[in-house]
Amino acid sequence: MASSSQGPSGGQAFDSFYKELKQVEKRDETLTPKLQIERLLRPGYTYRNLNPFEVLQVDPDLPLEDVKKKFRRMSILVHPDKNTDDAERAQTAFDAVKRAWNVLENKATRNACMEVVDEAKGRTKMNIGKKRRKSYRREGKSTVIEEDDPVHFKKAVEHSHHEVVCRS
Repeated sequence: MASSSQGPSGGQAFDSFYKELKQVEKRDETLTPKLQIERLLRPGYTYRNLNPFEVLQVDPDLPLEDVKKKFRRMSILVHPDKNTDDAERAQTAFDAVKRAWNVLENKATRNACMEVVDEAKGRTKMNIGKKRRKSYRREGKSTVIEEDDPVHFKKAVEHSHHEVVCRS
């Protein structure tokens, strides 16, 4: 999808990024219940947990069946009955996971979330173009910018996503 519009080197960069992303996801899947609760309740969690994809640690393009599997695993991991030593925080984390699933399970709200993701991607691409043109205007500057790296691109999209959510 993204690699086809970026040419061969963009495709390789995307493949490299995707492989790295999957390794991070695999690592995060092995987080203990305590660490998952910490992740969901870190400072600013009320704001961060507005993004259901971030809460469930899923890619927005993941099929709903796979999102449901991730939700089930995550809800078991942070369920208050399984974390009796920290039941109050576990309940708060569990509620965040449940809210995220409810948003993504409902077709209308999932579509609304996808609109926000698409807008964030569009804004990021627009900002990249502006940055590239600015860099190009300067003498002797390369047109290569930080966001050409897929990791930086993903961070820029996440930043734009948060801006879109804050304005909504």
